[in-house]
Amino acid sequence: MEALTHLFVFYSFLFSLLRTSISLDTITPSQSIRDGGSALVSAGGHFQLGFFSPGNPDRRYVGIWYTVSLDIVVWVANREAPLSDHLGVLKLVDDGVLVLLNSTNGTVWSSRSTTSTTPQNPVAQLLDTGNLAVKDGNDDKPEKFLWQSFDYPCDTQLPEMKLGWNLVTGLDRFISSWKSTEDPAQGEYSVHIDHRGLPQRVNMKGNSTKTRAGSWNGVGFTGHQGLRPNTVFDYEFVLNEKEVYFEFKLFNTSVFTRFVINPTGVAQRFTWNDRKQIWESFFTSEADQCENYGLCGGNATCNINKSPVCACLEGFLPQFQKDWDSADWSDGCVRRTPLECNDTDGFLMRTGLKLPDTSASWYNKSMTLQECKGMCLKNCSCTAYASLNISEGGSGCVLWFGSLIDIREYSEGGQDLHVRMAKSELALLEKQRHSNKKKLVGIIVGSALLVVGMIIVGLVSYIWKKKLKNPGLVLGIQRKDYDNEGGKEDMELAILFDLAVIINATNNFSNNNKLGEGGFGPVYKGTLPEGKDIAVKRLSKNSGQGLNELKNEVILIAKLQHRNLVKLLGCCIQENENMLIYEYMPNKSLDSFIFDQAKSKLLDWHKRLNIIRGIAKGLLYLHEDSRLRIIHRDLKASNILLDNNMNPKISDFGVARSFGGDQIDSETTKIIGTQ
Repeated sequence: MEALTHLFVFYSFLFSLLRTSISLDTITPSQSIRDGGSALVSAGGHFQLGFFSPGNPDRRYVGIWYTVSLDIVVWVANREAPLSDHLGVLKLVDDGVLVLLNSTNGTVWSSRSTTSTTPQNPVAQLLDTGNLAVKDGNDDKPEKFLWQSFDYPCDTQLPEMKLGWNLVTGLDRFISSWKSTEDPAQGEYSVHIDHRGLPQRVNMKGNSTKTRAGSWNGVGFTGHQGLRPNTVFDYEFVLNEKEVYFEFKLFNTSVFTRFVINPTGVAQRFTWNDRKQIWESFFTSEADQCENYGLCGGNATCNINKSPVCACLEGFLPQFQKDWDSADWSDGCVRRTPLECNDTDGFLMRTGLKLPDTSASWYNKSMTLQECKGMCLKNCSCTAYASLNISEGGSGCVLWFGSLIDIREYSEGGQDLHVRMAKSELALLEKQRHSNKKKLVGIIVGSALLVVGMIIVGLVSYIWKKKLKNPGLVLGIQRKDYDNEGGKEDMELAILFDLAVIINATNNFSNNNKLGEGGFGPVYKGTLPEGKDIAVKRLSKNSGQGLNELKNEVILIAKLQHRNLVKLLGCCIQENENMLIYEYMPNKSLDSFIFDQAKSKLLDWHKRLNIIRGIAKGLLYLHEDSRLRIIHRDLKASNILLDNNMNPKISDFGVARSFGGDQIDSETTKIIGTQ
């Protein structure tokens, strides 16, 4: 009996050694990964492979995730075929194929080798890029891999992962969303490289194009303004007879970044902030109206800053005027004057555009732009041309045939497009432009005289006010002198934001940017051009509050400085818009936690106590320590905002009231507060 006990201990020890040895980055045919036991960890410790359950614990998958963030799964092997128990085994067989077996040794999933070569020494290795590669021995050349997970992405594109086609084998590498946050099966949204005509990147919903980033012009995709030079990663688009793909590579491999499409179809890029231990959004494709594929039909442009957003190209008219006037633009526009279809036709250049859909285009990499123009004139079906590559002075040629679909206008950036026109149409357009120039000159001269007059009046007014020692008016808000420890000090007002800046920052007050709504009106998240996130409170026309409350808030908290008071960055009063701009609070308001059964569990006693203390400190500052005695008069959970570390900040001073330094009581005749 004692001998049996020693034998059992020996084998248990041997088994534990085996399990420990597999917790490396490589397995061979003699080893396996078992659910609840061993795992693979890449050599640098960046990624781990093992079994997991995203929702239902009885649905098991084999996946790869970040070791710094275990909840972020970047690849799933059996996304369409979950195991129903915890008895799954992943192993490598002798012919170099990975197989996932269930409790009855049935094959649930297997890798598909891209080569017919029989390996001598097959191994499966989890690389520090997040790529699971099956190779022959120590051959680390990617082109020699027998199989790799990078060829079969799920919802995530990682650095060095190719998005696009192998034109030799017909392999299409694309990312596709999960069905839901708890189901990794392929959802209805995907990101592809469409290699028909001039290749372009498209976002699909099922089999239909949802949005289109456009073709590559040597600098970026013509319809993707978010892809710009940065310090995190570099990107490349490869187009040759064997491959067409897009990839990005890190400047520093210790930085983690990923591009993912979520179950609702939103594409995002995240970067890991190691100091804060969170994923920060680097870019989000929150599509505005003009991003909808073909919204304006053929031969029309979309401009999100105009109303209506759709307009026919010059020389074109709506195909069905009545539908067009009813904001049904789907049938697009047709030529006002038919083409002559000979060398008398000319071209009208449009600038700052997202180029039309290139799926039915023709291209040549070596042509000059002049040769491109000549090629278009020789073909009666050619309707437009453009440079293929705009870098280094421009090169190459793209030709379009038929209607020009999905064009967008940009205020900055974009590309030139030369649209074919009949000679008589070009003459008519030139005459119209000449007439418009005359009108414009008159407007400019009149405006200049008006501006000069206003400047003179302004200077006289300023000098007069200085003589009267009047502190002046800013947007109708009177600067006042307040007693500050026996001295006098002007009230310093907040920054004045331009309306156009706020519209661009909030994607024209898109519902996707909406954070919530209160008594003042809706609140939107925005991002300023320099990348700073802001919260924009926009006065609703139906609000019971108005300009007086806005003035009150600006005057009261413009100079208050306390860690438990929300910081007012500025205001905007322009074109009947009244807005306040604050620092952005990522965790929103306290009521979103305490009145939500799921979120309330995140508030342990320590966090609750910290929030209570923070609110008390903010109130003490307002009542006793600030330059004014301020009574908030509308303190409630929805007016307590939480920053990234769950620190509370008191907000919404629209109905607050200030007292003099020595005043201890006052009376009011109004009922104060909001719901």
